[in-house]
Amino acid sequence: MIEIRLLSYFLAIAREQSITKAADALHITQPTLSKQMMELEAQLGKQLLIRGKKKITLTEEGAYLRSKAQEMINLMEKTESAFHTDLPASDRSLCGRNVHIYMGCGETPAMEFITGIFKGIQNDYPHVHFHIFSGDAEAVMERLDKGLLDLGLLLGPMQHEKYDYLNLARSDSYGLLMPRDCPLAEKETVSFDDLQRLPLIASAQAYSGRQRLELFGEIFDTLNIVATYSLIYNATFMVEQGMGYALCLANLVNTEGGRNLTFRPLSPALKVDLFIVTKKYQTFSPAAKLFFNRLREELGKKLD
Repeated sequence: MIEIRLLSYFLAIAREQSITKAADALHITQPTLSKQMMELEAQLGKQLLIRGKKKITLTEEGAYLRSKAQEMINLMEKTESAFHTDLPASDRSLCGRNVHIYMGCGETPAMEFITGIFKGIQNDYPHVHFHIFSGDAEAVMERLDKGLLDLGLLLGPMQHEKYDYLNLARSDSYGLLMPRDCPLAEKETVSFDDLQRLPLIASAQAYSGRQRLELFGEIFDTLNIVATYSLIYNATFMVEQGMGYALCLANLVNTEGGRNLTFRPLSPALKVDLFIVTKKYQTFSPAAKLFFNRLREELGKKLD
């Protein structure tokens, strides 16, 4: 079994691209670090480092180990924090243990609601720290599966049996982001017939993921998708350049400023529900339990 210490050493070398610099950062000698890395390579039976004259680079196996090592260390740190006891007496209602909440989410205005709960917790328990991972549904669920997140905030519909869901009783609406001075902006809404005649910029999740069929159905295959995005902010520049019209959620982009942008909703309306998602049979940290208690209070319902 690989020691966490060796993985930390390996990550330091990958980050510094130098054994000497990594040794300085780790406060150990260069010969000691070199010996440790040779032992790690021998243990795995693979070369991990390419030792060049000016810098160290990773082999294909080394790059793979770097990604997995970071996940392992993140999980170890998250686990250790569950036994953190250095809290003042006033915060012992969190059992003197986990003071971290790890959440994954996509881009949604519902984060205003969630961060309102976060702020209430922060006011009452200043030692609670919040960590937000931003990504699409697949990336969030992958990190949930690996135990790196306590919960996810995702757009529905949800049909995965290995997760538990809490409907937030909120929904987001799809529409089209477009130049303010384009002819289409004269309309109050955008029809599905309009979509089929336009060059569209779609979110990568909607383009290749489950939302493609569950939200748009067969019509999606008739659309002219000219580009995709992960973050709508980056797509706004493509819209301003005239590359296409961005299919996105309402209220994500400020269209009131000086930029040549405006938003029009779809008609008929295309809405998606929002869910808090967790792994089935998951054991929650005291901080995560606190969040769910506050969330239940806000929603006026109970989690089974």
